[in-house]
Amino acid sequence: AGLNGVSYGLICQELERGDSGIRSFASVQSSLCMYPIYAYGTEEQRRRWLPDMAAGKVIGCFGLTEPQGGSDPGSMKTHAKKDGADWIINGSKMWITNGNLADIAIVWAMTDEGIQGFVIEKDFAGFKAQEIHKKMSLRASVTSALFFDNVRVPEANRLPNVKGLKGPLGCLTQARYGITWGPIGAAIACFTEVLEYSKNRILFKQPIASRQAVQLKLADMARRITMAQLLSLQLGRLKDAGTMQPTQVSLAKWNNCRMAIDIAREARDILGGAGITTEHCPIRHALNLESVITYEGTETVHQLVVGREVTGINAF
Repeated sequence: AGLNGVSYGLICQELERGDSGIRSFASVQSSLCMYPIYAYGTEEQRRRWLPDMAAGKVIGCFGLTEPQGGSDPGSMKTHAKKDGADWIINGSKMWITNGNLADIAIVWAMTDEGIQGFVIEKDFAGFKAQEIHKKMSLRASVTSALFFDNVRVPEANRLPNVKGLKGPLGCLTQARYGITWGPIGAAIACFTEVLEYSKNRILFKQPIASRQAVQLKLADMARRITMAQLLSLQLGRLKDAGTMQPTQVSLAKWNNCRMAIDIAREARDILGGAGITTEHCPIRHALNLESVITYEGTETVHQLVVGREVTGINAF
């Protein structure tokens, strides 16, 4: 669409101001599915998939995390074996956004030459998606498990221009950039609602916004939101200049997700008993943010990434 990185980030912010599940859909479609086809695929693959994906006619999902965990993708069990002109893929993936909606899945599998990416089409024999139910978070988003039972994938569906962890991690860096913006929108939604509520909620003949305890909380929310916006804005400028580094993205995801979840919880507290109902948005955002702070690198993982950069010592 000709937009720059800052514009993309602002879109993510406003989508998540509505709901994290909506922004998650957009992040997966753009950064985790369209990006690897663009960056690692052939010209034929780009022509085949990207126009329809940009138009929303083809939906994608991204298969990296597995049932045993997602923080160590190098130990993945899903594997692909060459068989003539095709590849045979076996394994499973877990916690996959858009899984049951997707027309294609960008799946990362271990091969004899290391981790490689494949575009698996939904009608390939042996490929199955199973929706995960009973979620208390991201209820507006479809989350699935993917299963591969001797799925035959043609060589034309392999992403040939990358091997190893740098493939999926490169995608995650793109998606995490958008995630640094998204929680800002959730925090703004919580702050805006609780600000108006506190001006109109009367206790002891005064609006609760007149109380120092409440004003201090509101002022701190405004401070932290502004700091997060400035952090993501600078990150976006670095991205547009081609100098953004993965560690910088980790720092921003850690900071901004923590900021947003803290504000959502504080806003819920100011709302009192009304805060536990979905009549107000903070409890929904708080539950959603429990997922956002976990996926695409947990808070602890990003802390360790920053710690490694600061000390030069790997603590993983």
